[in-house]
Amino acid sequence: MLTKEFQLINRQWFTDSRQVTGPVTDARSAEAVFFAIQGEHHDGHAFIGDLYRKGIRQFVVERSALTPERQHELATYPDAQFMEVESSLHMLQTLAAEHRRQFRIPIIGITGSNGKTIVKEWLAQLLEGSSSSDGFVVAKSPKSYNSQLGVPLSVHTLTESDTLGIFEAGISKAQEMQALEAVIRPTIGIFTNIGTAHDEGFRTRKQKIAEKLRLFIHANTLIYSVDYTDIDEEVNMLLKAINPDMRLITWSLTGQPATYQGSLQGNRLSLQEKQRDNRLVLSLPFTDPASLENLMHCIVTMLALRAWDTAELQSRLNRLRPVSMRLEQKEGINNCVLIDDSYNNDVVGLQLALRFLNQQRTRSRRVVILSDVLQSGQPEADLYQQVGEIIRAHDVEQFIGVGPVVSQNAHFFAANSQFYATTDEFLTRFLFSDLRDSTVLVKGARPFSFERIVHRLERKVHGTVLEINLDALTHNLNYYRERIARSEDAASRPSDTKLMVMVKAFAYGSGSAEVAQLLQYHRVDYLAVAYADEGVSLRQNGVDLPIMVMNPAPETFATLLEYKLEPELYSLRMLREWGSYIREQSRSVAGESAAGATGYPVHLKIDTGMHRLGFVESEIPTVADYLIHNPALRVATVFSHLVGADDAQFNTFTETQYACFIRNTTVLESALGYRPTRHLLNSAGIVRFPEYKLDMVRLGIGLYGVEAAQIDQAALQPVGTLRTVISQIKTVQAGESVGYSRRGVLDHDARIATLAIGYADGYDRRLGNGIGEVWVNGTRCPTVGNVCMDMTMIDVTAASASEGDEVIIFGPELPITGLAQRIGTIPYEILTGVSERVKRVFFKEGN
Repeated sequence: MLTKEFQLINRQWFTDSRQVTGPVTDARSAEAVFFAIQGEHHDGHAFIGDLYRKGIRQFVVERSALTPERQHELATYPDAQFMEVESSLHMLQTLAAEHRRQFRIPIIGITGSNGKTIVKEWLAQLLEGSSSSDGFVVAKSPKSYNSQLGVPLSVHTLTESDTLGIFEAGISKAQEMQALEAVIRPTIGIFTNIGTAHDEGFRTRKQKIAEKLRLFIHANTLIYSVDYTDIDEEVNMLLKAINPDMRLITWSLTGQPATYQGSLQGNRLSLQEKQRDNRLVLSLPFTDPASLENLMHCIVTMLALRAWDTAELQSRLNRLRPVSMRLEQKEGINNCVLIDDSYNNDVVGLQLALRFLNQQRTRSRRVVILSDVLQSGQPEADLYQQVGEIIRAHDVEQFIGVGPVVSQNAHFFAANSQFYATTDEFLTRFLFSDLRDSTVLVKGARPFSFERIVHRLERKVHGTVLEINLDALTHNLNYYRERIARSEDAASRPSDTKLMVMVKAFAYGSGSAEVAQLLQYHRVDYLAVAYADEGVSLRQNGVDLPIMVMNPAPETFATLLEYKLEPELYSLRMLREWGSYIREQSRSVAGESAAGATGYPVHLKIDTGMHRLGFVESEIPTVADYLIHNPALRVATVFSHLVGADDAQFNTFTETQYACFIRNTTVLESALGYRPTRHLLNSAGIVRFPEYKLDMVRLGIGLYGVEAAQIDQAALQPVGTLRTVISQIKTVQAGESVGYSRRGVLDHDARIATLAIGYADGYDRRLGNGIGEVWVNGTRCPTVGNVCMDMTMIDVTAASASEGDEVIIFGPELPITGLAQRIGTIPYEILTGVSERVKRVFFKEGN
């Protein structure tokens, strides 16, 4: 139990400093508690000062993080309260477990390799009702909050109004589920399935099943499919020995003995209950294999909870909608940026979406379109007072409420807010021409059909889209941070090594501003661009990190100075031209501007063997002498580029480059009287030469999911997926030709599909004539004939394909490395070749 002077149980908890975006004003937020967690890639204690200045006064800190320097810092916050614990995460879990014990309602705990989030969301849709007579008031995990941290934060949302809880639990290694079981303590368990996810964290598949089954050691009921025979074996051998009174409710679609036997014909599911003459026939809204499995879990769970009649079950299934668990950022009309979260609306989800909104700085004006919040279980006045406070705390300039209930509570929102009773009324009456240069969050409960609003606001382009997975990008960033931390160089701590990330060439085709904002959000140290205009674009989109410009030119010097961009200097000519320009600015501009030019940061590149750009060794003394006599310039960093860090045959040359670099930087340091930040390693070098990490490393292609050294490719996640659509399908006879110059002569009767992508979109002409393949509904289909400027033809004879179907050009199913190999190039060329006319959609899965 906690001490009396620091009771946290009824207060707002948070563990991410970016949840607080401005001064805390209302009493509930002022009592918020920040849990500072030391993670693998971050240390929450570093943000205590920022949060204190924003009004937070309650902190849980870890004893191991309280160095003398940090203790001195915390002593400067006189009215803050600090609770010292061994583990902030463990304390969070303990508090959540205590909170859970206050409730005597059904709690559903879901685990498995796949489908946890879909089953949870569909169950919530199916079970919710306006009163206890027609359903439940459901508390559930937001998005995919199923981790050691996400589960306690989810369970903490349980309130006295809730009549059912649904929480998912995910683990990646042994010994993790015990803590989650204590927090969720499910009365009903669902084991969705078992697959390959996180196999690396367990010795065997059976061990992974056994670890997941720990979630149900106190459950009254367990629901699972006996078609997964390995799950069935472990349940009966292990779980029943621990929990012999547990009721097992099983199902099968293959004829295995089970509580419920199911069979599907078309979209008609026939469900026969064992030992009872009870047969249900239901029409399913989705029938693909994954959806069918998820629906079976949901239907069986509904039957376990309540004796629904067939008509009611069918009615609830009819209103089921697809689950979109991701926030998507899209290009909108009138130079707006659109954040699409149009399929669900609850208070916790609103807070998550607003965090994502605050991360986007491409447009400074923020607009929120929000529907009624359904099934909250809170008194109406309390709910909308809280929503209004949340909106104000996130500096939203325009709020638009859609729905009768939010409209009735307009007095809780700013005076300039607008309200509409229905979605139709909003679409009819709202002046879309007034919505300009804004970031617009669209968030609505499913009955309001906010996808219609998204369609109206979205800028219309052709059907080819490059999707950028921001979670994958974050995963890759953290992978390289971990590699830096694993360095055998004991002379420095992991936090001593800074990180510069390359966002040149439109962030390798992924979208510079959006990627840079995410990197700023994750507190990298430096960004690098190729040209000044790229840096200007980042500044104009709210990026204030230091930015190195790799190819400055005299005609851009004024731009560099105006936008605080830092030039890379690689020749004596460029050094002298920049130095002369800075001296002239210092003489011609008095006062503050002249002072700002003094000590302007520059970056020196040394040529250690690439022989592309850089000072050669014989020039270093001259460089040092010039800098000594021109103190208006200060060397921020000095660096070089490895020629063959990705290839073992060049190891000796890499060692030679390192030795040359150290010699030159030593001369510079001795002459200047200070040590600039030194960086040598690129993405491949971080993996293969961690002993050379020095003061900073440069991350490039690795961030985007390509491990250049090809040593640990499986550890990275693909960031981009290029998708297009089938415009037309026709049958072409053998002997006929397809495309320009009659290059695609058919040797069989074929179904030929035309895709809405060509070389003007970045689909290389070399991929024509069967060299390239695309992914159509699970089948690889070859190209036919030459790639055209705007179209490409493929053979879909072996695929199940219809006009309008989606086609994947590259992505998880078709790795970009394989695509590059087919035409003898490198992934860099494929990524940077995707045309800017192709729409980028940025999305974030889960939490």
